[in-house]
Amino acid sequence: MFETFETTTLQQYWFIIIAVLGALLVLLLFVQGGQSLIKTLAKTDEEKTLLINTFGRKWEFTFTTLVTFGGAFFASFPLFYSTSFGGAYWVWLLILFAFIIQAVSYEYRSKPNNFLGAKTFEMFLLINGFLAPVLLGAAVATFFTGSPFHVNELSKSFWDSPFYGLELALDLTRFGTFLNLALGLAVLFLARILANLYILNSINHSELLKRTRKSLMFNTIPFLVFFLFFLISILMIDGYAVDDQGVVSMESHKYFTNLIEMPLNTIILLLGVLMVLWGIIRAYFFTASCGAKGIWFSGLGTVLTVFALFLLAAFNNTAYYPSFTDLQSSLTIYNSSSSHYTLVAMSYVSLMVPFVIGYIWYAWRAINSSKMDAKELDDEGHVY
Repeated sequence: MFETFETTTLQQYWFIIIAVLGALLVLLLFVQGGQSLIKTLAKTDEEKTLLINTFGRKWEFTFTTLVTFGGAFFASFPLFYSTSFGGAYWVWLLILFAFIIQAVSYEYRSKPNNFLGAKTFEMFLLINGFLAPVLLGAAVATFFTGSPFHVNELSKSFWDSPFYGLELALDLTRFGTFLNLALGLAVLFLARILANLYILNSINHSELLKRTRKSLMFNTIPFLVFFLFFLISILMIDGYAVDDQGVVSMESHKYFTNLIEMPLNTIILLLGVLMVLWGIIRAYFFTASCGAKGIWFSGLGTVLTVFALFLLAAFNNTAYYPSFTDLQSSLTIYNSSSSHYTLVAMSYVSLMVPFVIGYIWYAWRAINSSKMDAKELDDEGHVY
């Protein structure tokens, strides 16, 4: 079946899969958002343990999706993988470090004879909770703002900065535009919003739920500020356009043009944003039983919004990983992909994705069959 597809069709197909995985990853960062809220929401050791165990049941989903996202990018668009992961390696190493200490923390926090102490591992969870969303958001923002690299005639990439990615995360090269950090902070506060919504849906603890509902609105305001700043800014800046010969040039309001010329994607983006807001409104203003369902609206809205942003950065003759030091080295879905043979073979493997998603859904529902409370922790054999 896939053998009959043209290479361009397969390239577009695989970037859509990448966009789906990226969107799911951002949704699952609610685990990190929850970790960043533990010290804010929990007032007793019992409440702290309840929160940690609530998110401890889900951290593997986020980690697995991150690995799958990176693996899919490596297999389908290897030039991006070698350029970004090989060039901006300090950022990716920090992200990897943040996830490693998260895994170690959930494994050893409550173990007997823990010589580091539970508070050390709780601090590790806090670091992961803040660091991972900000850095991942900043990394995705470079799809719009660009990175300093060049690619030679042998497709070997070179990073044109001695900071190897840190300059992008800290916005040291884009004339103070703050766009990379703005999206990073928007992802952080979105993760905290989703975490609050997840708590309302999965925990049975009246005092904790009261604080969670207040926390929901406190995190919604900065999220809207940073996200709208980023979205409006990218629609106003010059973008990286690609002509039929593959020549890259700067085009005024390129991403706004993409918004106009890709109406279906624009509808997905707007629907996603509205669903995120509806989930928040439902959780904050409605009764407890209705508000508990807010995570499903905001969760799906997050997936739609992030998916649309990925396509906004890559489709309609746009360089999805642009270089601001050498325009012609910018990566598109057409000049950075694997061969037709590899894309075909991987496309058959991709047919298993619905079954994997189905298994995740089944496992998720089984874990969340009832709301967690303090009594369940006492009865449970394994406590994080």
